[in-house]
Amino acid sequence: MTVNDIIKLMPSGLNTVAAADMEKSIQFDISSPMYLLIDHGTCTAHEGVLDTADVALTMADEDLKALLKGELNGAMAYMSGKLKLKGDMMLAQKIPALFDASKIA
Repeated sequence: MTVNDIIKLMPSGLNTVAAADMEKSIQFDISSPMYLLIDHGTCTAHEGVLDTADVALTMADEDLKALLKGELNGAMAYMSGKLKLKGDMMLAQKIPALFDASKIA
């Protein structure tokens, strides 16, 4: 399973209660860029680049895959340089609470 396959599964793992009042976008800058649109408890995955994303995560595909599966700590990835963030850092910190890793791994 590729990291893009995992991103495509993320909407099914959305914590709808945590995302109920949220209207945000998350860009994944990887080898084949993708982004998520979260809109009041719903989520959709899209291929490509969203120029106005609320937060953009830049990582190697395998590192992002490990992060999304809960195998890589986000703070450690950021401090070690494996993860680069642009935009809303608080939103980036909420990603583990917004998505159930067991449903996307």
